[in-house]
Amino acid sequence: MAQSSVTILFDGVCNLCNGFVQFVIEHDAQGRFRFASLQSEAARVLLSAHGTTVAATPETIVLVEDGNVYTHSGAVLRILRQMSGLWPLLYVGIVLPAAFRDAMYRFVARHRYQWFGRQEACMLPTPELTQRFLK
Repeated sequence: MAQSSVTILFDGVCNLCNGFVQFVIEHDAQGRFRFASLQSEAARVLLSAHGTTVAATPETIVLVEDGNVYTHSGAVLRILRQMSGLWPLLYVGIVLPAAFRDAMYRFVARHRYQWFGRQEACMLPTPELTQRFLK
């Protein structure tokens, strides 16, 4: 696995978020991303080290990359930019106004449990993926 300073923080009980993490794992050919649930101590420590916090009910994917913290659509677009295949082409969406992109993102985030459901506990990585998940 490549050494990385790129970490994705996600809502560990959200089915949509867990699906997104699985998608990233499948399309992260270089293994650059690490992951942590926003509900975890690792996420709290990482965000605190970067001078930020996330609400008790997380509504966003958070990307911590090279000392910067990105949320909402900006985080998703930056993640897609680093995927294998054609996914990086979607980064062109960065030219749309952030307010517009984030409004669409927040709409889906508000309805994610209703549309996709939620789990009782955070997902457990397979033994092969354990080293990519922070605790």
